[in-house]
Amino acid sequence: MQGPLRRVVYVTTFELIAIGCTTAGLTLFSDHDAGHASIAAVASSTIAVLWNLAYNTLFEAWESRQIKRGRSVARRVAHAVGFETGMLAMLVPLFAWWMDITLWHAFLLDFGLVLFFLAYTFAFSWAFDAVFGLPASAQG
Repeated sequence: MQGPLRRVVYVTTFELIAIGCTTAGLTLFSDHDAGHASIAAVASSTIAVLWNLAYNTLFEAWESRQIKRGRSVARRVAHAVGFETGMLAMLVPLFAWWMDITLWHAFLLDFGLVLFFLAYTFAFSWAFDAVFGLPASAQG
């Protein structure tokens, strides 16, 4: 599977799982119920979808220009760290506003999610590639 279909399947599957995990995390580590937390989770998922599409398009464009093909552990780690850094910058202000908490508290809350999502992004991407094959940008 290649191109736009690959991205749509990847993002949809990833975000459906992510909404559940984010709702649970925000509920456990804040003073808000699952209903309030789920709105933040859906909003963060929407941001993540847009960021994911943009980020992966840019990453694959960069990747296609590299001499060394394939996706090593180092390249997968760099991909996950880059994606999650962008998410952190976008979600801290959103969480602070929606959950009526300080930016510091929002940062700590989101940082906990980032730690989870670094591992999740790495594992999900690896599993996705195992099931659907590498994208053309990473093939030799």
